[in-house]
Amino acid sequence: MLDPAYLHYPRRVHGYDHDLYPWSALHQRPPLRWPTGSVAVWVCVSLEFFPITPTDKPFRAPGHMQTAYPDFRHFTARDYGNRVGAWRFLEALAAAKAPASFATNAAVAERNPELLAAVQAGGHELIAHSTDMNGTIDSTLAVEDERALIHAARARLAACGVQPDGWLSIARSQSFQTADLLVEAGYRYACDWVNDELPYRFNNGLINLPLNHELSDRQIIAVQQQSADSWAQSMEDAFDWLAAEAAATGAGRMLPIHVTPYIMGLPYRIAAFERLLARLAARPECWFATGAQIVDQFTAQERP
Repeated sequence: MLDPAYLHYPRRVHGYDHDLYPWSALHQRPPLRWPTGSVAVWVCVSLEFFPITPTDKPFRAPGHMQTAYPDFRHFTARDYGNRVGAWRFLEALAAAKAPASFATNAAVAERNPELLAAVQAGGHELIAHSTDMNGTIDSTLAVEDERALIHAARARLAACGVQPDGWLSIARSQSFQTADLLVEAGYRYACDWVNDELPYRFNNGLINLPLNHELSDRQIIAVQQQSADSWAQSMEDAFDWLAAEAAATGAGRMLPIHVTPYIMGLPYRIAAFERLLARLAARPECWFATGAQIVDQFTAQERP
């Protein structure tokens, strides 16, 4: 029989056994409302540079090189995203008048200045996505190495004319000190923790903007091997549910859509993305927003 003392220890508190942020259920919070519509649709595009030689420390990033090096097949397939797919995304977003967040490896910003300029010219937000796809984080990474990585990503983007407000870790992976290091480096929000559908604030001031991996093209198409149309239908199903929930509760909801240029930007998939954006743009409940715009609304309505 389990010793009753097993369930009693100093850190056991309501909700979670930590003091990173207060626990609360979604329906118990004051309602968030958007400038227009009831569902904030947040498109987040990953702009990634995969070094041809990966590192397995602390882990190999999803989508990284697979076969004996040099793995030109996977390297060039990933490079296709920045050469071709990302530009199709920009056209689709412009047609739908949908601002988006582009989570950008510093290496992409340095190697593709014309792409960076086009993203900015389209009215989109750029957020930091590490230095390159070898820049992974977990608790085995020494704190000084992690600090250097986080600061390097910000400094290299700044050198390209970008002061990122937000941060997305590779594979949404953090260490125990990441949240504090992000605040130290000047980031306002991060997108790694997926345990909610609206922003919430850490006790150190960092805001978490949940980017649900279940709604990504990588998860649905690359991992689950579903079609682009099936992915798009999943996004519409999610929007329908959230819109109905918002109508019933009088509180705003958020739909994050995470897409990858070398996956969804292919010619036999991009039309599904275009159709999805067009259908959502026609819905009165839809408010397309960048991550920073959503965080702005959260902070403006936040109660102490």
